[in-house]
Amino acid sequence: MRDEAADAAYALGWAAVRRMPEAVAHEIFMLIAERTWRKHGRGVRQLEKNLRRVVGPEVSEQALRDLSRQGMRSYMRYWLEAFRLPAMSRERIDSGMRITGIEDLRADLDEGRGVVVALPHMGNYDHAGAWIALSGVPFTTVMERLRPESLYDRFVAYRAGLGMEVLPATGGDGDVFRTLAARLRDARLVCLVADRDLTASGVEVEFFGRTAKMPAGPAALAIETGAALRPVTLWYEGREWGVRVHEEIRVPDEGERLDKVQAMTQSLAHVFADGIAAHPEDWHMLQRVWVEDLG
Repeated sequence: MRDEAADAAYALGWAAVRRMPEAVAHEIFMLIAERTWRKHGRGVRQLEKNLRRVVGPEVSEQALRDLSRQGMRSYMRYWLEAFRLPAMSRERIDSGMRITGIEDLRADLDEGRGVVVALPHMGNYDHAGAWIALSGVPFTTVMERLRPESLYDRFVAYRAGLGMEVLPATGGDGDVFRTLAARLRDARLVCLVADRDLTASGVEVEFFGRTAKMPAGPAALAIETGAALRPVTLWYEGREWGVRVHEEIRVPDEGERLDKVQAMTQSLAHVFADGIAAHPEDWHMLQRVWVEDLG
């Protein structure tokens, strides 16, 4: 029943929210954010636990609560935009984007080299994906399989409608890694959210002074195919969207394959940490990341 209710809620969101006046929809979602924050449930408590590691022990409890309040408003803005994005005009998507470093990514593709973009759960990566697809660069991504299947199908249709090729993380036809590698060898773009490991094969990294687990896939794909591995961080700038494409993380010259994956994933973690520290309110991480929380 809970799965069916979730599916119905998302269906209503995509059907109704996009048709509301933007100001009305924004007010509703900010009220949801406020209510959720005040309720201080498990997700908000985990968000605050995560943010505590970002801002350090010197920040007061009240300041941390204020930051988590901003974080919930940012998170609800993401969902508001997710429901409205399919009906958002191309002019609005284009004009609101403030992106740096995109020239280097385009240069890689123009030279016939694939690119792996690795990004954290920051800002609005769906908007960034719509923007890059509208600019003529199709790309492939991977999505966790949701329950029920109808909800997963809705998300696939939503992202496919924005110009993305979506592969299921599990339960699909064929080997996901092999498919992604094929796209990269064809000088395509692959985008992977990579700040939280969803498998038992994650790489342990130092992240804000503690041990966390992040997926090995982005680094392994770059090593396997010769693609460029580029971290991307995202945030909100008023009503607009900020994105930075960072410098390539290169494959180390020495070491075994596992050592190279470890070193490159650690470099990703450092870039993510810098981006999150600069915009902690836009890191939408309400789940456990650090090993000590995983049990």
